[in-house]
Amino acid sequence: MKLWGGRFEKGPAELFERFSGSLDFDRRLLEADIIGSKAFASALERVGILTAAERDRIRAAFDQILAESARANFLAGAEDEDVHTLVIRKLQETAGDVAGKIHTGRSRNEQVATDFRLWMRQEIRANQQRLASLMAALVDFAKREPQALLPGYTHMRRAQPVLWSHYLLAYFEMFARDWERFEQAYERTNVLPLGSGALAGSGFAFDRQAIADELGFARISANSLDAVSDRDFVLDFLYAASVTMLHLSRLAEDWILYSSEEFGFLELGDEVTSGSSLMPQKKNPDAFELVRGKSGRVSGNLMALMMTLKGLPLAYNRDLQEDKEPAFDTADHLAGSIEITRLCVETAKINAREMEAAADASWVCATELAEALARKGVAFHRAHQVVGALVLDSVRRGKRPQDLTEKDLQAVAPEFDAESVALLSARRALENHVPPGGTAPASVAQALREAEERLGRMRQTS
Repeated sequence: MKLWGGRFEKGPAELFERFSGSLDFDRRLLEADIIGSKAFASALERVGILTAAERDRIRAAFDQILAESARANFLAGAEDEDVHTLVIRKLQETAGDVAGKIHTGRSRNEQVATDFRLWMRQEIRANQQRLASLMAALVDFAKREPQALLPGYTHMRRAQPVLWSHYLLAYFEMFARDWERFEQAYERTNVLPLGSGALAGSGFAFDRQAIADELGFARISANSLDAVSDRDFVLDFLYAASVTMLHLSRLAEDWILYSSEEFGFLELGDEVTSGSSLMPQKKNPDAFELVRGKSGRVSGNLMALMMTLKGLPLAYNRDLQEDKEPAFDTADHLAGSIEITRLCVETAKINAREMEAAADASWVCATELAEALARKGVAFHRAHQVVGALVLDSVRRGKRPQDLTEKDLQAVAPEFDAESVALLSARRALENHVPPGGTAPASVAQALREAEERLGRMRQTS
């Protein structure tokens, strides 16, 4: 069946129907379409198009269709143009002739926009919950290893020592920002377009606020032209998803490196790794490599929709059918990537001894040593030069920081003393970073407590 056709002498070509059909992907909107149509049936009753009995009959039919949609063969043999046509056909089969009234005063343009927003709200909340679970796994890992220390890196060179828990909380902060971006996307999605008609507003005096209240929307759209053609909320979702995937990819890259033989800091669980069909010794970080790879796909979906929207005149254009597949594809890969990363975090084990040995074997304590001299009144430029000379001397002699004595230090600069020797330990250097946000143990312990509190608030919202 078609929701249009009176103006045409001929039906569409089979090739065009195949080219323009969307049921194979917009079927995901089935539940949203039914929920929105139920609310619209109530709106039709309020303006006198449906009697109360007809409204109840239609709403009951929609409930039946939704229940039947759980069957595996529900769509068997369906040749409908899209999910909206499918639902109308099912409604006619279930409720009879009264189904013909359901489209009174409603355009498919506003119907699609409403369905998509209903679906998007659910997807955003689900991803916020997934992010909260991932952040909880990071916090739990940090609490399991409160003393572990690793060399922090800049330019992929050992820079300064940090607690492992401090490192994990860095990713907590990234994912917390991602959660907030999804919250902002939710607010912009939570606007009702229904009642906008095709582009000029409805010709019936619908109580749009009543429809919004029934469907749980925070407010109604302010301009009918904008409402039916706006896909900014989809871009917001895709952008939030793209940044989340970037953060997941960064964590994946770190842990692929850290779990390699060259680093030896981390072992990934058997649950998220695979072997080689040829090389028996291999334990490959496949889960993280897939996450890293999928990040490009999700970012590509954002670019694809931006290019679709960039030249569209107001109001609705069929180009907007191309908004669904990027969003659906992104939703699938984002959900899977967050969940597999959580599993990777939950099953990973660190080699704390190897991490600290790597820190102690390098000059990650150099900054702390220079700052100690500065606290004694040495100009920092001079302190920097002195410690740089000490590092150069030890590298030339093949000595680690811990191999040096007070005599060795004073041979480079008389400002060094016995207290300076104690600072040659990576663990001792941690204590120098006490301000909030730093890696001193007390500061990190406080940050962990605050992270758990924030996580609790996030879970209450989503």
